[in-house]
Amino acid sequence: MLWLIDSFQAIRDFMELGGPILRWIAVTIFLMWVLITERLMYFRSSMKLMAKEIHDSWESRPERRSWHAHQIREMMISRFEMASNKGINVIQTLVALCPLLGLMGTVTGMMKVFGVMAVSGSGNVRAMAAGVSQATVPTMAGMVGALSGVLLVTLLSRRAAREVEFLSDSLTMDH
Repeated sequence: MLWLIDSFQAIRDFMELGGPILRWIAVTIFLMWVLITERLMYFRSSMKLMAKEIHDSWESRPERRSWHAHQIREMMISRFEMASNKGINVIQTLVALCPLLGLMGTVTGMMKVFGVMAVSGSGNVRAMAAGVSQATVPTMAGMVGALSGVLLVTLLSRRAAREVEFLSDSLTMDH
C-alpha cells in the first residue's frame, strides 16, 4: 500500500513541476487512450459481428446484379466503413493537440523565466530553474503523448481500411 501512496505523490509532484498546462496534456492523453481502447475493443468484437451480419444479409439476397442491388451493397459497405472509422478522426486530433499543448507549456514556462529575469536579473538561478522545468516538462509530456498515439492511430486506420476492403471483396456480385 505504501508503494501506491509513493506513486501518487510522485505523479502529483510531476504534475506540479509542469504547471497548469500539464493537466490539460494529461486530460488530452487520457481521452486519446480511452478512445483508442474503445476502438481496439470494437475491432475485437462488434466489428466482426457487423461484418458477418452484412455478409449474411447480402448473401441471402435472391438478386445481386441490378443497379438497385449494387446501391444496396454500396450502402452496406459505407455503413460498415463509417462504423469502423468512428472516432479515429478525434484520436488524430488529440494526437496533434498534444505537441501543441506542450508548446504552449513551453511558452508559459519561458514567460515565467523572463518574468523572474525582469524582476531579479539573471542572478536568481533557483527561480529561473523552476520556470525552465515548467517549460520543458510539458513539452516532453506532449511529445510522449503524441508519439504513443501516432503509432496506434496509424494501426487503427490501416486496420479499418483493410477490414472495409475485405468486406467489399467478400460481397460478391454474381447470382
